[in-house]
Amino acid sequence: MLRSTLLDASFATSADVELPPFVDPEDVAIVLYTSGTSGTPKAALLRHRHLTAYVIGTVEFAGAEPDQAALVTVPPYHIAGLANLLSNMYSGRRIVYLESFDAQVWLDTLRNERITQAMVVPTMLARVVQHLNGSPADAPMLATLSYGGARMPLPVLEQALELFVGTGFVNAYGLTETSSTIALLGPEDHDAAFAGDPVAKVRLGSVGKVLPGIEVEVRDEDGNVLPVGEPGLVFLRGEQVSGEYEGGSVVDAEGWFPTKDRGWIDEDDYLFIEGRADDTIIRGGENIAPAEIEDVLRRHEAVVDAAVVGIPDDEWGQQIAAVVVLAPGKSVGVDELHDYCQQHLRSSKTPYRIEFRDELPHTPTGKLLRREVLADLLG
Repeated sequence: MLRSTLLDASFATSADVELPPFVDPEDVAIVLYTSGTSGTPKAALLRHRHLTAYVIGTVEFAGAEPDQAALVTVPPYHIAGLANLLSNMYSGRRIVYLESFDAQVWLDTLRNERITQAMVVPTMLARVVQHLNGSPADAPMLATLSYGGARMPLPVLEQALELFVGTGFVNAYGLTETSSTIALLGPEDHDAAFAGDPVAKVRLGSVGKVLPGIEVEVRDEDGNVLPVGEPGLVFLRGEQVSGEYEGGSVVDAEGWFPTKDRGWIDEDDYLFIEGRADDTIIRGGENIAPAEIEDVLRRHEAVVDAAVVGIPDDEWGQQIAAVVVLAPGKSVGVDELHDYCQQHLRSSKTPYRIEFRDELPHTPTGKLLRREVLADLLG
């Protein structure tokens, strides 16, 4: 566990120590590699002006009181971990850092360190929920629990909302290339969904609204802006958006960055992310988002995790294959799961093939390595 000793040491430094030279906002601040979930990781360049824009733009969500403390569990080589550290340091909040994640240690730290703000990735929250096993969390000081880095399974989120009484949940969506968060689904939306508001329950599957200073468009394959409610490719623009890699930038002449995420925007500007464009299954000319099928599978009482991919098929181009991880002590057959999917999905989205595994491959920050799932099925 690491406290904010670096800041403490800097404050104690003699005033006559020579300060570092002025940093040009255009200088590269850091090079971070993307997750590489659908291909080779890319070296993303973030300049000082990008990170500054992010911190200044989000500080209103992180205004610190003297008794506030943040628990950071995401590694600093990931943009979520770096951004968490920067925003909390800027706010003057005490920081507690866990070098490795363990559900019980994390819960103990919340209580013992009187943590008021924490951030997790979905796999971490899933482990915490499983560890609590229906017992409410003992975290009386935890005001805000943010999650992001990957798609959050709705069953996990719904259980967490029940177990963390009095805690405000925040879904933070962003990418390495956007200097972290560009959209938020706030506590009010989570509370409304938990209270049973049908519209809010649907929006619990969104990433909320984009932050001030961020613009978003959803376009078709030809670059045309799509109307409300129609899914397509998500493009972003704003001061914190880099879109630059070693070797060049992918930002167009008007400043728009192609995220390679598929999504859509509802009539009240809530942004829904379906997943990576490369993950889309094209079956008989129909674009199918794996996340929708995965959410249905995870709602089965015997299923703790699921991954859906497209496998080659001579007739349909691609067929839907699902790999399922069962909850401890639970059992279910392929036919039962197939019937369950048919009850909740139309026939074209029902998995053609279902297999079971003990676990699914993820990155250290919780993102599903879908290409490894596919390689396993085709191997």
